[in-house]
Order: sequence, then C-alpha cells, then structure tokens
Amino acid sequence: MEIHDDMKLYTSAEKFYIGAKSAKELLIIDRISEAVYLEKKDNQQANHPHIDFCGFLGSITLIAGRYLVIATHRDLVGFVAGHAIWRLRGFKLVPYFKSTIHLSNLQQSDNATYLSMVEHVLNTPYFYFSYTYDLSHTMQRLNGAGPMMAQQSMLARADQRFVWNWHLLKGFQNPDFKNFTLPIIHGFISINQVVINGNTFNWIMISRRSTQRAGTRYFRRGTDRNGSVANFVETEQIVDFQGDQGSFVQIRGSIPLFWTQLPDLRYKPPPKLVEIDREDHNRACLRHLETTSQLYGRQILVNLVDQKGAEGKLEQAFGETVNNIRLSSVRYEPFDFHAECRHMRWDRLSILIDRLQFEQEEMGYFLMMRDGSLVSMQDGVFRTNCIDCLDRTNVVQSLLAHRSLTAMLKKLNILKPNENVENHGSFESLFKNVWADNADFISVQYSGTGALKTDYTRTGKRTKAGLLRDGVNSLTRYYKNNFTDGYRQDALDLFHGLADLRSPLTVDRGWRYITFPSVLLVAVAMFVTCAIIPPEYSTESLLFLLFWGSMVFATGHTILRYGHEFVDKPRLL
Repeated sequence: MEIHDDMKLYTSAEKFYIGAKSAKELLIIDRISEAVYLEKKDNQQANHPHIDFCGFLGSITLIAGRYLVIATHRDLVGFVAGHAIWRLRGFKLVPYFKSTIHLSNLQQSDNATYLSMVEHVLNTPYFYFSYTYDLSHTMQRLNGAGPMMAQQSMLARADQRFVWNWHLLKGFQNPDFKNFTLPIIHGFISINQVVINGNTFNWIMISRRSTQRAGTRYFRRGTDRNGSVANFVETEQIVDFQGDQGSFVQIRGSIPLFWTQLPDLRYKPPPKLVEIDREDHNRACLRHLETTSQLYGRQILVNLVDQKGAEGKLEQAFGETVNNIRLSSVRYEPFDFHAECRHMRWDRLSILIDRLQFEQEEMGYFLMMRDGSLVSMQDGVFRTNCIDCLDRTNVVQSLLAHRSLTAMLKKLNILKPNENVENHGSFESLFKNVWADNADFISVQYSGTGALKTDYTRTGKRTKAGLLRDGVNSLTRYYKNNFTDGYRQDALDLFHGLADLRSPLTVDRGWRYITFPSVLLVAVAMFVTCAIIPPEYSTESLLFLLFWGSMVFATGHTILRYGHEFVDKPRLL
C-alpha cells in the first residue's frame, strides 16, 4: 500500500487542501472545526497559495491551537528489498489559526517555547520513512504476518512501539486517509552495497527506538508498570543478495526494574532501586519479559553492569527477579564488563561471546530465498543492557552481529567455508564503522553526545585518542544531563502527547539558585586575583588567598549538597 509523496498543501482562509499527483481525491482539513474528510479533486484550490512537501506527518495541539506537521525535504538513504528508504531533512509546522492576538503575552511566550520543543525533537538526528516499505517491522515479522496485513494501510499495520509520530497522526487514522498518513521511525539506518568474492549484495542495519518510555538518559530509567523500559532499541542486520533476504535481530533496553538515577551535579549519581514492595518489581519485570517473549521468542538477558557498588545492587536485584519469576523462555547471563576488560583487555570479551555461542547457533537467523522458500527463522533474541544501554551494549551487540553475519554469508555462498568476514579488510572496516556510527547516533538521541568506546568498535582495540575522545564526550554528557535535559525531556513528552500544558514553564528556583553560584563566581575571581597579582606573598596576601580558597571550597560543597536544586528538570509533568 503506497503512501503519496510529492504533495501540495493549498491554504485558504477556512481550509487546508492536501493533494498529490497520483491522487484522485483531496484531503480536506477545516481550519476552524478541525474536521477532516476527502473530496474529489477539482481545480478550485489551485487559486490558493501552496507549499510543496513530501510527507504528511500529522498535527499537534499547542496553547495557540493546532499545527499541521509536514515533511518538506528528504534524503535518499538507499533501498531495502527494492523499496526506497528516506531520511527526514526538513519539516514545517503550519498553524490552523490565523493569528495569536487571542493570547496573552505569557501565553505567546509559552507557545513559542512549545513550538521550539517540537522543532527540537524533529531536528534530533535521524528520522526515517518509506512510502512503500514498513520500517517499523523486521523482515521476519513482515513475512509471518499473513495476507491480511498486506491489505492494511501502512499506519494501521505498523508496530506502534516504533512509530514516532503516532500521537501526531491520532486524528487521521480513518482508513480512508491511508494514502496520506506517513509513519516515521527514529534511530539509525545504514544501507551499503558490498562486493565479496565477486558477489554483490546490500548489507543493511536498521535500529528502531521505541516511543514507550522515551526520554533522556537520567530522567528515563528502568521500567514503568506496563513493563515498558527506557531506551528500548530493536536493531536489525539485513543481507539482501539478489532477492535472497536474511535478517538478524537484537534488542537493548534499560534494566526492567523500578530504579532512578536523577541528576544532582555529581559526575555520576548512583543508581537507586525504588523502595517499593518486591512483588511490584517482579510484576513489572515479568510483564516486560512476557511481552518481549511474545514478540521475539526466548531471550538471553546479557547484563553488562558492574557487579560491585551501586551498579552491583542493580545487577543482584535483576538476577534475583529473573530467578523469582521463573520464565522458561528466559536465561540470565551477567558479565562484569569493566572488571573483565580492565587495563584495556578488551580481547576478554571473547569469554562472553564463547558463552553465548551455542545459543546463538540455536537461535539462528531469518533467511528467505528469492523463490519465496523459507530456509530458517530466528528463534529467540539477545537482550543486552548496561546502565545506559549505549556504550558497552553496542560493543557486545556488534560482536554478536559479526558472528551471525559470517554464518549468513557462508549459507548464501558469498563467503567460502574457510573464510570469515575479517578476511575481507574493506568490508570488515565498513562493518566496524557502521556499528560505531550506530552507537553514536543512538547515544546522541538518548544522552545528548556520541557513544563512548567506539574506538574499539571501529578498530578492534582501545586507543589513547579514543580515551581522550571519551573524556570530552563524558564532560559534554555531564553538562547536558545536568543543565539541558529537563527541556529535552519536556520536548519528548510534548511530542508523544504526555505533557501537561497546564504546568507552568517558569519555576521558582529558590534563593540558593542565584545566591550560591554568584558567591562561587566572586570567590573564584578573588582567589585567582589574590594568587596572581601580588609580586611577593605577604602574610596578608596569604590570608586573603586562604580565605577565598575556603570560600570556593565551602560554596562548591554547598552547591553539590543541594545539587538537585540546580539541575534542569522536566516541568510538563
């Protein structure tokens, strides 16, 4: 079922008219009543001003009223199974209302902030779409859905977990509008043409970020009571060889317990289990694992968090919970990543991969030949997590994907029986760089910066340059997680229809918010002045230096003590 592209939006005083070259009907939106309906094409709307655009993404209500959201620019990423895949490059929000004179100054200011939030989300790299291919489903799900699914609209059959404009399209889910509504996913897609041993094939990676419990690094952790977890990502690796199609799927997601790690100006605030009845943790974890088992089959839970300290308490609680709920389709596999790989001994990751080898061979992968015959299905999935489900997680997922890809290419006779992917240097380099790019983009979308440890993914070893880059990214994460993520979380909640627009955007911070940073700034300035100005140090100058140094220490300590009052928090709760 194809969706219209290359459309035109005609605007009159009372209505929007949306048309496409291939369409016999116009989608009409009443700007006053907000009614939506179809009408046969005529030439009357051609007299109205128009905008050329390439995708209808829905609409959203802000304080001033409703806005249309349309895709105006796109970039071609490549082709999956012959279907064009596009990346969103530009968008436009078009107001239903004609002016904002009905708003107070405060309301106009708040509406401008909300508008910037929607734009901020849509500017986060990257959103993807296709007019003919359902990007929200894996190849295996698409193949097993049956003929009924093929008759449905792209929106009706989409996996709601991964449709990021689901809330925007709520008012347009009438089946009559099926050729106009364009679902988009968020994450990472890489499509590459590869030649090995004279065989040309497409190697593709698709990472789909879930909309359920979407948010920023510190403000979305763990699970909710529905079993939805933070930073849940489904990553599919695809081989398309002359009509033969293979796919290997992995998932990642936050530890499915109730836990928090709210920013408080410390470099790494300790994660904490929420102190509720143990059965509440068990029920939420069970709901999450039952849901994922229904979708993916059996699961190997690869937990990469530290087994000591605050992370160790989470690891122990996760292991105990999995043991308590006793799901036969689930096995728990803890691996203390930092302890095992300390002193840059990343070769020791082979210990974990060897532990998982037998189960990976049993799980297999999806493979359908060009004649439609089904050679194999993927029976199960690896669910990998660390604390953030970013850096350590991506490293391990890339190693599992590497092993699966080698097996798949041998099955398709692209690789010879005695060959491995690493025997082909150019493709090995491409493989590592694409997985590192995947890590970077998923990390930007969740934490605000690129991933850590990508030098290992790109080169197969840890480097000093990689450590330096990780240091810069860590400091940038610290700043963003403490001082900008409240805004980002509000933006995501607004985009997904979870924000309460009645909540005040301005919050009274209290006297400490202004007083202590001001005192600290003065104290630092005076300490530096006392340290560099006198040509010779006297008792008096040393006392001044000691006094202002003490003021810097005392004020800094107080700010850290009340750190939660200084961070940027979500306000649209």
